[in-house]
Amino acid sequence: MSANMLSAFTARPMIELKQRDKSKIESLLAYGDRLLVGLNTGNLRIYRINEILDDPAGDKSTMGTENRLTSQPRSCPVELLREQENFSRYKIELLAIIKEANILVSLSNGYVSIYDLQTYELQEQLAKTKGASAFAVTSNILKDPATGIPSIVSRLAVAVKRKLLLWSWQDMELGPDVIDITLVTGIKTLTWATGTKLIAGLSSSYVMVNVESRKVTDIVGPGSIGGAPGQDGGRFGGVGVASMGYMGIGGTTPKPLAARLGGSELLLAKDINTLFIDTDGNPVGKRQVPWLVAPEAVGYSYPYLLALQSTSKGVLEVRNPNTLTLLQSVPLPQANHLHVPQPNVSLAHAGKGFLVASDRCIWRMGALDYDSQIDAIVEKGKLDEAISLLEMLEDALLKDKVGRLRGIKMQKAQVLFDNQMYREALDLFIEVSAPPERVIRLYPEVIAGDLSSLDGGQNKPDISGSGIASSDPEEQAVANNKDSSILEASSQQVSGGGEIASSTQPALKTPSKKSTKHLPLIDGSDAESMGKHTAVVSEDKPLGEPSKFNLGLSLLMQHTEGKDLKNAVIELQSFLADARRKLRKYMNPDGSLRETGESINRNESHTIGPELETLLPAFAAGTDSDPEGGLRETAKLVDTTLFRAYMYAQPSLAGSLFRITNFCDPKVVNEKLLESGRYNDLVDFFFGKKLHRDALELLKKFGQAEESEVAPQLRGPGRTVVYLQNLPPEMIDLILEFVEWPLREDPELAMEVFTADTENAETLPRDKVLKFLENTELIFAISYLEHIINELNDSNPDFHQRLISLYLERLKSSDFKDVEEQTEWTEILLNFLKASRSYSAGKVLGLLPRDPLFHEARAIIFSKLGQHKQALEIYVFKLEDPAKAEEYCNRVHLTEKSPTSSPMQFRRASITDPADEQPSIYHTLLSLYLSPPPPHKPQWEPALTILAKHGSRLPALSTLTLIPEKLPVKDLQAYFRSRIRSANTVVNETRIVAGLRATEANGTRLKLLLGDGLRGVSGGRNRSVVVSEERVCGYCHKRFGGSAIKVLPE
Repeated sequence: MSANMLSAFTARPMIELKQRDKSKIESLLAYGDRLLVGLNTGNLRIYRINEILDDPAGDKSTMGTENRLTSQPRSCPVELLREQENFSRYKIELLAIIKEANILVSLSNGYVSIYDLQTYELQEQLAKTKGASAFAVTSNILKDPATGIPSIVSRLAVAVKRKLLLWSWQDMELGPDVIDITLVTGIKTLTWATGTKLIAGLSSSYVMVNVESRKVTDIVGPGSIGGAPGQDGGRFGGVGVASMGYMGIGGTTPKPLAARLGGSELLLAKDINTLFIDTDGNPVGKRQVPWLVAPEAVGYSYPYLLALQSTSKGVLEVRNPNTLTLLQSVPLPQANHLHVPQPNVSLAHAGKGFLVASDRCIWRMGALDYDSQIDAIVEKGKLDEAISLLEMLEDALLKDKVGRLRGIKMQKAQVLFDNQMYREALDLFIEVSAPPERVIRLYPEVIAGDLSSLDGGQNKPDISGSGIASSDPEEQAVANNKDSSILEASSQQVSGGGEIASSTQPALKTPSKKSTKHLPLIDGSDAESMGKHTAVVSEDKPLGEPSKFNLGLSLLMQHTEGKDLKNAVIELQSFLADARRKLRKYMNPDGSLRETGESINRNESHTIGPELETLLPAFAAGTDSDPEGGLRETAKLVDTTLFRAYMYAQPSLAGSLFRITNFCDPKVVNEKLLESGRYNDLVDFFFGKKLHRDALELLKKFGQAEESEVAPQLRGPGRTVVYLQNLPPEMIDLILEFVEWPLREDPELAMEVFTADTENAETLPRDKVLKFLENTELIFAISYLEHIINELNDSNPDFHQRLISLYLERLKSSDFKDVEEQTEWTEILLNFLKASRSYSAGKVLGLLPRDPLFHEARAIIFSKLGQHKQALEIYVFKLEDPAKAEEYCNRVHLTEKSPTSSPMQFRRASITDPADEQPSIYHTLLSLYLSPPPPHKPQWEPALTILAKHGSRLPALSTLTLIPEKLPVKDLQAYFRSRIRSANTVVNETRIVAGLRATEANGTRLKLLLGDGLRGVSGGRNRSVVVSEERVCGYCHKRFGGSAIKVLPE
């Protein structure tokens, strides 16, 4: 990997000591527009930093070239304001300020001194700091734990051998107490992790100190970082390159380094071992920085990790703190100081203005804008690094962070796809919500159809990265110029691998013979996993144009009939399924727009979300003003492609797509399914698209076909019947048209269309169905009417009347196998006449012929009309069936009794007959037996049977007048016995009721006198209630006093 994949920083000398100046730079401090430089002579120089406007052309010229030391800026970068001589008698080792307290802190000759920040006059030398080796300051806004009021708290931590001394200022006032914490070994470096936690680098390890609770926590790390006793897990056994020296030669031990990174992470570095931790001291699980030698200093300039190599090497390394990739190496001769102003001291640098110094020179590190840095990394083909940096940078620092990140991820997905890593590529396309059109174009015509950029597809390519095929030549040229830099990478090696010759790929014909270059793969760990494959791309064509560079001739082209394409298609299915899910958020099943909170009306807003932008690329670009039509076209493309993918890779799944709402192109589906013989799936598709006539014609064709191996599951009327059952009632004309042939083939099965226990069958227009069935077959109409009357309880008089008419037509036809069948149909008619109350008895009477077969039917009709005598005449004289006559009388007698009457009212109230009582139905039957109209003769035997069974229901006076005088009295014995028993029953019943009422009265009287008989409770008339002055009502809780009261039973 090239060490300089970008030129983020350029070193510009700010201060260069003249040759006659024998001083050396020992420390430096930048804050605001001031730069303080501490010298080895003890003098302090104060400079003013002048802002220099960089030449844009000059910045651009640095892209893609080696870093240069700019020795002659256009104007003086700094101006010496003054030199404070005798600032210290010894060299100034370290400088810092506490701005809130307006003081300057200095370390010199083992003492920490405090100076006035304006006059640089010594205020105090902290005597307790004798032998100090390091210090660190911090300022934070903290809330008082007692009052919750925020205040600015500044702290100064000083390392004095094993002791850690702490001073604090709160709102510019120095606290009275000095905290003294003793650690296990000598302290080498100090770094603030938070406002209350401090990282102390010891001789052999690191510890985290909580300055409030004074708790010291060991930090466990690899090798020289520190760990449990006996642990030695460094990359070189805890002994770094810098510490490998012979005894007596003077090998030095690197000091422990620490740097606060972005967020809540810190970096610990000792020798070549590193450890990333959080602010609680816990490892965050990152790998070690791959340094070959121990760095001189480490720092963090947003968003990069900085490391200054040893003085002899003089190189500043710039790394990505997430991937740890070396992005840039800046040569800085003899550099040994790295100073990054803290955010609470200076916000002017914004992560760019850090300083690097040697003994004789100070460089200011100028940086390109972040958009240019990202462009440079993408130009080198390091897409993973570009993605990582974009994710770290804040949105405000970039022109269009979301769009840039999405675009680069799509480029990475393209590279992965070209290298046959289909799952990773499609997952990334899903993550960035890539336009379906762009992804589908990557596939051959068998999957993408006319949209394919392979196989010589003539469609215009996607040049914008959003799935829009631009038709504007000017817009296309702009996009080409914008993206062409991506393919001008000259690197022909993959990390860890050698050059890949173009002969490793089969010769492919291209539209032009322009030279090609190998586009490097994803850098870092991804490159290793991807192997040594490269995507051959045209030198002057942008990455966003799949049909113009080698996407159309990618590796997928070589496997259009093999397993490779099948794997790619299987992965495409997940992408298309995700696209369908997104479409459902904005579309109803009928293709209309769904009400959402996001505006997609161009008249209201020109801005739409990124997810909707992928579904409406033309609308987002302003070339289409119909969002509803655009969504339908996108849905049609997605569903049709998903259907092709299923048919190519997993044909068994195609049917599941048709059983849900889809927008597949009917022409494509029809062609593919007919070609593959999947007729059942084709029927499901037609049903989903509401192409019911096409489906029914197909079912009719195969259902009536003779025995063959083609579509055996569609043979016969069964599939057609099931299809018709699922059609809504609005399609009644189509149902009646295509149910004819199933009725001829299998009437019982076909009638399920009308009689099945389904909502569709129950809601069909019954008039139309009945008319159709009557014209088809009488028996079908009868079966349908019986279903809706008996099962669905339809009380429409027309249907009841029509069913009786059909019954009569059936009985008149005399088309019966035998007498039993005719008798069965007659019983059905009679039962219906008895049970139904919704037909017109007068109309039915006019329909009944004078045939003996219909005598009983006429009797039932007379009964419905209330003409009981005529009905009984039919039973007695025409049918000559005394049993049915008696049964008729019993039914009428029970019907005439009121259902609300009590049981006592069904019996005679006295033993004598009232003079005005109406003759019962039994009296009418008896009169027909004993006094029949001529030419009929009296029937004594059934008359005596009526007298014997129902004598109690026959009035004595009117009954005896019917009996002829010549009839022997002994024949009336049963009648008289019945009358006597009835009278005795009334008398006995009256006595029993009187006795029960007397008993009930005695019990009530006993309770009134004695109470309920509860032990210890006075009852009855002896019951008493004491009302005292404190007694209150249990309901209203008021005192009774002298009020009238009433005692409730409970």
